[in-house]
Amino acid sequence: MARKRFIVEMGMGIDQHGQEPTVAAARAVRNAIANNALIGVFEVAGLSDPDEMIVEVQIAVPYPEQVREEEVLAVLPFGRKSLTVQDGGMMVEGRAIEILQDKNDEMLIAIAAVTVLIDKD
Repeated sequence: MARKRFIVEMGMGIDQHGQEPTVAAARAVRNAIANNALIGVFEVAGLSDPDEMIVEVQIAVPYPEQVREEEVLAVLPFGRKSLTVQDGGMMVEGRAIEILQDKNDEMLIAIAAVTVLIDKD
């Protein structure tokens, strides 16, 4: 079977306080999929179960080695999921607020590309 791309969705996520790249990454994925109804995977591609979709997630974020994969992929409700994380995104100077447990003044911005693929004969 050959994999065919069905849709590519893009999103952005920010962690303003806490400096957690996982939080920014999960928000970017949530943003990418927030306004989609993948009716076509059933009506066009002929899937009978949404877990037949292949969902490949690419994230670019500061401190990629700190991203907790299972938390990012948990945002996706269906599919056979995989995650690739790379250095990127952006750090912007914010303001550390002690009561919010900020470690420093950094705000982390992640970008995501979520690709849904279908196995086709």
